[in-house]
Amino acid sequence: MTNGSLPNIGNVNTAEIDGLKIRYAQAGTKKGFPILLTAPWPESIYSFYHLAPLLALKHPILLVDLPGFGLSESRPDVMSPEQLGNFLIKLIAHFDLKRIHVVAPDVGTLAVLFAAVKTSELFESLVIGGAAMLPELSGGTLKDLIFSPPGFLSNAGSEGVRPYLENASKLTPAGIIEDFRAASAGARLEEATQFVRGYIKDCPKLEPLLSGIAIPALIVAGKNDSIVPPVNAKFLSDRLPNNVSRLLEAEHRVWEEAAVEYNKTVSFWIDGGYLATRKN
Repeated sequence: MTNGSLPNIGNVNTAEIDGLKIRYAQAGTKKGFPILLTAPWPESIYSFYHLAPLLALKHPILLVDLPGFGLSESRPDVMSPEQLGNFLIKLIAHFDLKRIHVVAPDVGTLAVLFAAVKTSELFESLVIGGAAMLPELSGGTLKDLIFSPPGFLSNAGSEGVRPYLENASKLTPAGIIEDFRAASAGARLEEATQFVRGYIKDCPKLEPLLSGIAIPALIVAGKNDSIVPPVNAKFLSDRLPNNVSRLLEAEHRVWEEAAVEYNKTVSFWIDGGYLATRKN
């Protein structure tokens, strides 16, 4: 990959789903359970430039910028954890997927968990983590955003994520950083922030439902994460009945900062490791 270019993560395209233009990429084999990967915030499907080619060797993969994240369109009525979970169910139906593994770090975790409550039959296993499970369990900038007033970032644009991107650029290639920057341009940062403001209402609703999610779950988080402290991984581990929890030597961007161990852990899980966790 040359400076300023984007890596090959599959065939990148857009689809209209529930009236929204959604960016996605597809790659991999034609056999086995498909793997859906949802992008973390404020990043994009290119966050998975390490992991996607590895998973595509054995599995069909679908990488998605969920509404309001990456370069997908947003709409107010989908920008909360429960509402995005409902959208995720529609997205899975749009691609005619019957049963999937899902890799959903960061904001994707909450949407996936809400979707799993309503349609557990869609999910063979979950790879989640790095999401604040209650507003008071968040830290740093994330906590500030959760409690920020609507409209607070209307004029911030990508400048609002400049410190995050400057730190990310120490490891992540320049072309991908520019894609991340575009994900927060204009009003997009404010639109995405509306999702985390939704934690105040939706997270307390999700907590009592977690014990009913019997899907095998791999929880992966950064041991040194100050934005979403490790207590959030323990929160999930204590409540999901069939899970394995792994804290890796990383801060928040565990998929990049601990890429080798992250890829190894996720690949082993999806290649069959999850079966040891599944209970009938």
